[in-house]
Amino acid sequence: MPWTRLIATCLTAMPVLAWAGEADIVDVRTVRSPAGTYDFHVTVRHGDAGWDHYANTWQVIGPDGAVLGERVLLHPHVNEQPFTRSLTGVSIAEAIDSVTIRAGDSVHEFGGREMTVKLPGR
Repeated sequence: MPWTRLIATCLTAMPVLAWAGEADIVDVRTVRSPAGTYDFHVTVRHGDAGWDHYANTWQVIGPDGAVLGERVLLHPHVNEQPFTRSLTGVSIAEAIDSVTIRAGDSVHEFGGREMTVKLPGR
């Protein structure tokens, strides 16, 4: 009988993880520093459900798919949605004039709304 209860509890909890969906980028502000690197201020929306399902990263992606920068998010933002976090000092080759920002979560990884932004000064 205890196994039946355990299975029922697991099956009941599983849809909760799916409700949070994928992490979406909702805004990006990009600043070029005097040194020629870039600072990214990225706003993410995700239905964080606690430590089992939360937005845990966002990345700056070049046109060839290479990861040019990554901000790891160390905790859930259950009561702070959407939220903005920054990444500074990202070096980007002069030949690149735009990048794509994507967010990932601890269940789906990547797949939510992305944003492509033109780099200032290019």
